[in-house]
Amino acid sequence: MKQFLSILALLGVSLLVAPAPDASSQSRIRDIVDVEGVRQNDLIGYGIVVGLNGTGDTVRNSPFTEDSLTYMLERLGVNVQGEDIKPDNVAAVLVTATLPSFARNGSTLDVSVSSIGDAESLEGGTLILTPLKGADNEVYAVAQGSIIVSGLNVKAQGASERRGTPTTGAIPNGGRVEREIAYDFNGRQSLTLALRQPDFTTAARIEDTINGAFGSPVAFMRDPGTVDLDLRTLSGSPARILANIENLPVEVAVPARIVIDEQSGTIVLGEDVTISKVAIAQGNISIKVTETPVVSQPNPFGRGDSIVLPRSQISIEETGTDSIAMLNSNVTLSELISGLNALGVSPQEMADIIRTMKTAGALHADLIVR
Repeated sequence: MKQFLSILALLGVSLLVAPAPDASSQSRIRDIVDVEGVRQNDLIGYGIVVGLNGTGDTVRNSPFTEDSLTYMLERLGVNVQGEDIKPDNVAAVLVTATLPSFARNGSTLDVSVSSIGDAESLEGGTLILTPLKGADNEVYAVAQGSIIVSGLNVKAQGASERRGTPTTGAIPNGGRVEREIAYDFNGRQSLTLALRQPDFTTAARIEDTINGAFGSPVAFMRDPGTVDLDLRTLSGSPARILANIENLPVEVAVPARIVIDEQSGTIVLGEDVTISKVAIAQGNISIKVTETPVVSQPNPFGRGDSIVLPRSQISIEETGTDSIAMLNSNVTLSELISGLNALGVSPQEMADIIRTMKTAGALHADLIVR
């Protein structure tokens, strides 16, 4: 394997082959499922940022900024009716945040701020108290604080330079929860585990693992994406039971899949990717995959059954040269690519060969090309 990876490095091709699953490759149930009802909620609000160094909205292009500033000043007792306000240190922004599950009053949230006017930068600005609403139009949090901007926008006479996005920023712990979402989790008699990547095998393994841990059939696989838990026969609160379940190890069934990134020349192979009998000619390269199964029989008067042993062979030839790579084993795509690398095939040609094999039905895997 080390020699194979060295050849890839010399050719500028990155090849990642998934190792065989073992105990160390098992995942915890909490890392592959979501619990129905335990979820985050998105919040959004409209506010204004003040204190900008002449990089705010212009009144001509963003009249709503002036209206918002006027409304805020009037609420603070400042009468600005009839006044011609044209500040360049104020910007209108949209404020977004995520309300975690079971967030309590007084908890803090990270807040993102994005300009919606023609402000050039939010650097040095301060967000004024902004209510954050959920999808039901109810206020669940408020946000305020100094904005941290990672972008840079510098202008000089006849030249300008911009790095990143200075019109967006963040306020760490800038939001505060003002209303909790009522949810009686411990009053439930059943729970539903939703797999993030639905799979029949993985769902069945989760069911077997949970039932084996409790010694009774409490988990039931409904479909490849759902496992139901019956809590009526278990002692303890649902929160405690879930805490015991979510750390159980489960081996995740990974589908046979190939991902090709043509831009970087990276090819990622799943463990179970295989190819069938096929012959390919691409440019001056000829590839042939043949199978010669061998029948193994027991000795005379011995016990046992006759079995068929697979014997596969890959032959890769380059026309006009003596460069031939022979691989004798059960055929896998990684072995094919190893032979192609030995002949100096470019990543683009390799991707074309893999796509053609998939079209011909000789490649048994999901193919994703980026």
